[in-house]
Amino acid sequence: MTFDDDDWQLTGDLEEFLGRAGAFLRSEPALHTVQLTVSHKLRTEGATAYGDRAPYYGWLADKHGTVRATVLRTPPYQLNLTALTAEDADALAARLAQDGRMIPSAGGPAEAAAAFAAASEKRTGTTARLRMRQRLYRLGTLTPPEPTPPGNARLAAADDRGLVARWYAEFCADVGERAAQDPDGWAGSKLARGGLMLWETPDGTPVAMAGTTPEVAGQVRVAPVYTPAPLRGRGYAGAATAAVSRAALDSGAKEVLLFTDLANPTSNGLYQRLGYRAVTDFSLYEFSEQGGGEGPSRT
Repeated sequence: MTFDDDDWQLTGDLEEFLGRAGAFLRSEPALHTVQLTVSHKLRTEGATAYGDRAPYYGWLADKHGTVRATVLRTPPYQLNLTALTAEDADALAARLAQDGRMIPSAGGPAEAAAAFAAASEKRTGTTARLRMRQRLYRLGTLTPPEPTPPGNARLAAADDRGLVARWYAEFCADVGERAAQDPDGWAGSKLARGGLMLWETPDGTPVAMAGTTPEVAGQVRVAPVYTPAPLRGRGYAGAATAAVSRAALDSGAKEVLLFTDLANPTSNGLYQRLGYRAVTDFSLYEFSEQGGGEGPSRT
């Protein structure tokens, strides 16, 4: 079946996707941070960076060939959307259903995600459930926490691999999400790149970590931020976040970003005190088949 220029185009070829849609993604690095960083990881670590199932990508262009929306999925994780209209969301849901691509979850800018959820329900007979509401923040003027807890920040090193892997697994369990890869492999990748900061007490005990994604199109995203449950409420997460944010700025990043769960007022308040300012809201929907069947995967 052939499609017109203004229909959704899907491909399993990352280079084709970036060649066609890369300029669009780079035009709004903050809004497109997830697709930029996921594409970068796939490009540098290979198509199996997120699992054994092949990723796929898509774009929508107008009659002049100008891309106006993109989509990306690394199964079993969510379908990631950029901003799109209700009409474009319906066309995407129809195309995915036509191709037999089952979507367990989808996320993106709040209006786009809601439009796709409604379209998917109509096109596939699934039931959509709002799983999470997030807010994207951009760093303005960095304001370190006062008072700063005793201790100091340091870059995580190879000797920290076991601790970092354990904390990453605990972080994923805390937020109820599937680990993007094996915790030990994730830790090794982070440590090799130097993208993880630890906050440690004066006696050298690590008590919190904060990481960043690689710089792509001038943007860096802070993720993850984690403090073990018994150590929370002492300012360690804020200190680690401030330290890793400063490191990102010093490295030359033009934008430092992070996502928060809107159901967690503590983290939202903390990041605003550090100087992060709201950009826009994102939503994640999960889909389940009507009348039973396999439940949705968390992504």
